[in-house]
Amino acid sequence: MPANKILLVAACALIDADGRVLIAERPQGKSMAGLWEFPGGKVEAGETPEETLIRELEEELGVVTQVACLAPLTFASHLYDDFHLLMPLYVCRRFEGIAHGREGQRLKWVRPKDLRDYEMPPADAPLIPFLVDLL
Repeated sequence: MPANKILLVAACALIDADGRVLIAERPQGKSMAGLWEFPGGKVEAGETPEETLIRELEEELGVVTQVACLAPLTFASHLYDDFHLLMPLYVCRRFEGIAHGREGQRLKWVRPKDLRDYEMPPADAPLIPFLVDLL
């Protein structure tokens, strides 16, 4: 069996003052379009997962945060057909700006117990119980 490439992607559970979590719908044209996910993105060469989230949250959602506001919660390790995804999930309660889909994606603020009502990629769904327990 050939070794699968490991892809490191950082994800963030943005949490608002009401204890809701932000999820984003994957836009048409991307793999797994229409599924809901935690915001984030691929960790680029020379970048830490925290730096990735700061960059991605600003680019995708228009919100600004800092490393000190990102707390690691858990991670996902999932084998897809052509790569193995390793995805740390961070929690962020302190950020500036109002989240909006800067790339045309739909966003929803969802109570943790209701996250299961949204179809998510296989790697995201196992993260839900950790958020339910936390919040």
